[in-house]
Amino acid sequence: MIALLAASSLSLSAPDLPRLPELRREPQITYVDRSGAVIGVRGGRFAPPVDVARLPAYVPAAFVSIEDRRFYEHAGFDPVGMARAIVANLSAGKSQGASTITQQLARNLYLTADQTLERKATELMYAVQLERTYSKKQILALYLSRVYFGEGAYGIEAASQRFFNKPASKLTIREAATLAGILKSPTHYDPVDQPEKSAERTRLVLDAMVETGAISGAERAKALAAPPKVWKSAPTAPAQYFVDWLDGQTRTAVGTPKQDLVVETTLDLPTEIAASEAAKTVTTRFAKQGVSQAAVVSLDGSGRVRAMVGGVDYAKAPYNRAVDAHRQAGSAWKPFVYLTAMEAGQTPDLMVVDEPVTINGWSPRNFEPEFMGQVTLEQALAHSINTVAARLADQVGRENVAAVARRLGIVSVVNTDPAMALGTTLVSPLEMAQAYDAFGNGGYRVAAYGIERIRTTGGQVLFQRRGPAPAQAILNPPLGEMQQMMRTVMASGTGTHAAIPGYDLAGKTGTTSDYKDAWFCGYTGGLVTVVWTGRDDATPMRRITGATAPSEIWRSFMVSALKRLPNGPIPPGPPPPLPVTPTPVANPATPTDAAPQPAAAAPT
Repeated sequence: MIALLAASSLSLSAPDLPRLPELRREPQITYVDRSGAVIGVRGGRFAPPVDVARLPAYVPAAFVSIEDRRFYEHAGFDPVGMARAIVANLSAGKSQGASTITQQLARNLYLTADQTLERKATELMYAVQLERTYSKKQILALYLSRVYFGEGAYGIEAASQRFFNKPASKLTIREAATLAGILKSPTHYDPVDQPEKSAERTRLVLDAMVETGAISGAERAKALAAPPKVWKSAPTAPAQYFVDWLDGQTRTAVGTPKQDLVVETTLDLPTEIAASEAAKTVTTRFAKQGVSQAAVVSLDGSGRVRAMVGGVDYAKAPYNRAVDAHRQAGSAWKPFVYLTAMEAGQTPDLMVVDEPVTINGWSPRNFEPEFMGQVTLEQALAHSINTVAARLADQVGRENVAAVARRLGIVSVVNTDPAMALGTTLVSPLEMAQAYDAFGNGGYRVAAYGIERIRTTGGQVLFQRRGPAPAQAILNPPLGEMQQMMRTVMASGTGTHAAIPGYDLAGKTGTTSDYKDAWFCGYTGGLVTVVWTGRDDATPMRRITGATAPSEIWRSFMVSALKRLPNGPIPPGPPPPLPVTPTPVANPATPTDAAPQPAAAAPT
């Protein structure tokens, strides 16, 4: 410590100090939801310098009080503080730090945390140079944007959002003191994992704030009487699946960022949180039956992603099952089979027979052991009868079914073996959502998307989405017939557990024969949601069907989403084409119907 004091004295008397290295900061890309709420940041670790003027005065005061109470008096280092640390170290027999805020900033900006005299001496000289180059306000702004608060949060803005789900400008005195207390040891004073130690440290910060005059004793007492709500996980954690999905698209659209960017997205954060909570709650309830993961995708009628949950815990498993996992669709595939049949001229009331069937040596089995005998196609879809779907696909042509699925938005390779009617094709929840969207938006094909606009923080627009005009993918009467049949699925078939009174809903359950995958795909006018449940290792669950866990997640989520997002009755789509009226045959004997004579040639 004596050597450091000597070094500091020399640094002040020396006419020339080493030049400060260039201050560099990698650009950040900030993603915001449709209301402007921040949902994620990618790119550089550090935010721009904090605008200290926009913070309540007690916020920076909390840090100054506990970290460097002589900050506004010293020239980069604090000899008084150093001397006090020497005495404390000698009497207590342990090391007590004496770094000023400016020294800490110098270390964060330019140096490593190595505990060597050479590094410490350089830190002191850089601190002096920082004080000569920048104002106290600028140093504090840089410092508050760089310090690490744990939990992946660099800078006070990120920390405020992480722990309290609010911007730093809205922090209370108690919350500001809690954040200031973290810096001594982000692990030891983490308010999530170490609430008691964090509270103890917070009280110490509040005491220091009273001693420095930052707050009054009454304000301290009031702060202690109002413990803040600390979020156990970041409120935006579920949205990180979505942000990961968009980040590559952003860089493709604008290249490597040269400055900070803002990406305006389609996501609705409260709806996203509702989807995540529904997935976690229901998955936990069905854990004993082997359900360990879930994915949720919700699109509006134009394909905007309003919610995307790629798993039950992003921190533990950031793999995006909503986009990157391809699993068998099960009976959720059957609407493509039935639509192909409707387009071939069949109708929902057509009578068929549920009985044993063999196609190319393959004999499908139903979920229920008994056969129902004569049923309508509408009843067959409502009760998800496998024998009828398999025979129907064979009759209309499995290649035609594949073409219909691709027309609606399935982009994965579609197999055409006899079992394809029962959903053996591997698909992602995202592509199932965009395919089902056509059933709920009036028959239009959509391409799911999440980016509306990319701009600089100064407002320069670098990318603006301009999608193609919607293309009609399903005509009437097949569209109306499919809507009728899928309403019946929810009214009296396998989807009754997902029904929500007062809304026009339609959908289809999906279960694979080995219980490895279970789905519910449903919609109302202008909003479609697809839910998948299963296991990452693709081992079977225990009798989990689309009518159980997926339906419960879907219903729980949609109860919330239908209150927030625009929706309405399922639109009927375009009117059916008018029948062609034969042109009457002219009667040669009728003078008025005589064929016109060629016009006379013009004189030359």
